[in-house]
Amino acid sequence: MPSERLSVVVTRRLPDAVETRIKELFDVTLRDDDTPMTRAELADAMKIADILVPTVTDEIDAGLLAQAGPRLKLIANYGAGVDHIDVATARQRGVLVSNTPGVLTDDTADMTMALLLAVTRRIPEGLNVMQSGAWEGWAPTALLGGRVGGRRLGILGMGRIGQAVAQRARAFGMQIHYHNRRRLRAEVEDSLEATYWESLDQMVARMDVISVNCPHTPTTFHLLNARRLKLMKPSAVLVNTSRGEVIDENAMTRMVKAGEIAGAGLDVYEHGSEVNPHLQGLPNVVLLPHMGSATQEGRLEMGEKVIINIKTFADGHRPPDQVVPGML
Repeated sequence: MPSERLSVVVTRRLPDAVETRIKELFDVTLRDDDTPMTRAELADAMKIADILVPTVTDEIDAGLLAQAGPRLKLIANYGAGVDHIDVATARQRGVLVSNTPGVLTDDTADMTMALLLAVTRRIPEGLNVMQSGAWEGWAPTALLGGRVGGRRLGILGMGRIGQAVAQRARAFGMQIHYHNRRRLRAEVEDSLEATYWESLDQMVARMDVISVNCPHTPTTFHLLNARRLKLMKPSAVLVNTSRGEVIDENAMTRMVKAGEIAGAGLDVYEHGSEVNPHLQGLPNVVLLPHMGSATQEGRLEMGEKVIINIKTFADGHRPPDQVVPGML
């Protein structure tokens, strides 16, 4: 399929440099504003495009794929996570799916540590005191948080991001523990000084901080359910920069409000942009608007990967970041 005949539809506004380069290479329809496409707009785009470039805000399920035109051959996702795309159905319909893995590892790991420190050291509470003008000077017992050095960090999901979190946490003097569907190679485990737990229940019950770094799949939905959350120590903190669906958000909210969990730092939510209102305003909860990948460098590198995947496909080859159901 010659590149000059490829029709590419981009569903959201991307960095100018990325949009400009795609425009130079392909016949591209860009988004005029940064609002997500409606379902009807997505369906229309999939009828005319050879390649669709969606983001995490675009739910591409079997129903939408059934409406796709015969030209659609590649969904080049702008992002690493693909749980918003029915990859199996796309494959059945002859549509390839690619993503942008790897480029957001450091950014997301940095944000995990930022949330961990924000909750344990009560940084937002201190910020609120200063911004409100209520600070009356230093006091020996004011806004006492907890030292992270020496604490046990339990990482749920030890892929690229989980390992990057472990490296950072070790530099803060934390003890590294993890649960993963596959145990790491011995040399990797040794380099991270990480302790593997086959039983997630046993790990959760012993950790001071739990960091969620696994993808959302059918097997990880509510992996931290009400029963498992109740295993956490009342002094423990929960951090999530991965996918909100991994945690039973209602159960977590009840426990934080009741003091059964010491605090939470969240960058993602179970229902997307709909944040549980009972979480808002809690002094021991830090909420961010999905900022884990929000660096200029990361977003440009995501765009570069999208372009490489499209260009490789246009040249008649398999996209280097093709996603297949067996990877999920």
